[in-house]
Amino acid sequence: MLSAESAAVVRATLPAVAGALDEITTRFYGTMFRDRPELLDGMFNRGNQASGAQRRALAGSIAGFATAMLETPGTRPDVLLDRIAHKHAAVGVTDDQYTIVHKYLFGAIAEVLGDAVTPEVAAAWDEVYWLMAGALIGREARLYQDAGVEPGQIWRPWTVVERRTETPNVVSFLLRPADGQPAPQARAGQYVSVRLRMPDGVHQLRQYSLSSDPGGELRRITVKRISGASGAPDGEVSNLLHEHVHEGDDLTLSAPFGDVFLDDPADATTPVVLVSAGIGGTPMTSILAHLAALGSARPVLVLHADRSPADHALRTETTELAGQLPHAHAVFWYEQPGPEEPGARAGLMNLEGIELPKGATVFLCGPLPFMRDVRAQLLRARVPAQRIRYEVFGPDLWLPGPAA
Repeated sequence: MLSAESAAVVRATLPAVAGALDEITTRFYGTMFRDRPELLDGMFNRGNQASGAQRRALAGSIAGFATAMLETPGTRPDVLLDRIAHKHAAVGVTDDQYTIVHKYLFGAIAEVLGDAVTPEVAAAWDEVYWLMAGALIGREARLYQDAGVEPGQIWRPWTVVERRTETPNVVSFLLRPADGQPAPQARAGQYVSVRLRMPDGVHQLRQYSLSSDPGGELRRITVKRISGASGAPDGEVSNLLHEHVHEGDDLTLSAPFGDVFLDDPADATTPVVLVSAGIGGTPMTSILAHLAALGSARPVLVLHADRSPADHALRTETTELAGQLPHAHAVFWYEQPGPEEPGARAGLMNLEGIELPKGATVFLCGPLPFMRDVRAQLLRARVPAQRIRYEVFGPDLWLPGPAA
């Protein structure tokens, strides 16, 4: 809980700090990487750094945490903290790195805000930082413990036992542990990090959802080739995976993490609604496959939007899995409908006329504009915000609020 003295200072200075956070985080990352270039090797996504997505996500999380401390004193924004903790664990963040971040972040704050950073202001924001850091350190310690790994020691070699082309731009890799040890426990809807050495020698990490039932000794990831748009570079990791990784090759994967997963017991009766667009359908396929493996009788509604049936990765598998469940139904939308799915709807996803099961847990994944639009439709349909669980591929630039 933020002290009363610090709360008053943070409340008074939050508009100024929030308004300068983009400049603060830009200086923070620039100075930190200049002094600690080793952090760019296998910790930070160069694409997100170049686009500014990472700094905007950091700024949003700091402002969101501070706002929550002021609006709901005595509580913590658990949804925000859990999401960040899982992302941190998936790249191997350790306690000591919070001290490094503190040094460069507060140096950037002092540079940008200058004389406005009095000792009282610095102390108040220092309290905010360490409240947030302390909460994250505790959560990450539990995540590492639950995963059965030492803090930061998340990596294992896996062998590609099958490579399958799903669409012209999407490939699936079926993997088995290369060390002969049992596969780590995973939950349907979670993701793993893939760690690759790039041609320039620098390691890069990307997170990919598990796209099959996480039970057993095999895991599958389904990777979309990222092509740069509007001057942005192509996705270096996705393109390397598409062009150079084949059956028999080894990949380095993290333990599974992610705060959006199917967590009800096998005999639960709570309805499930799986809402996705594009490659956002991958965690939904994992959840659907897990329900099918359990022989679940719970109501399941699958809603997916895509450019066309040919672009819909795992389309046939999704339909087959839904057909294995006694109370499942799937509806697809395509901007360019095709004969492969004669019953599909044309255009963007529109929930008008869709009967949403009462009391359902909704899982949502896809491009941010899609998720914002569909979440608004769900709220208008009186689905409680706390029942909508969303997954963002990449830095979370949405942060719709503690209740979401």
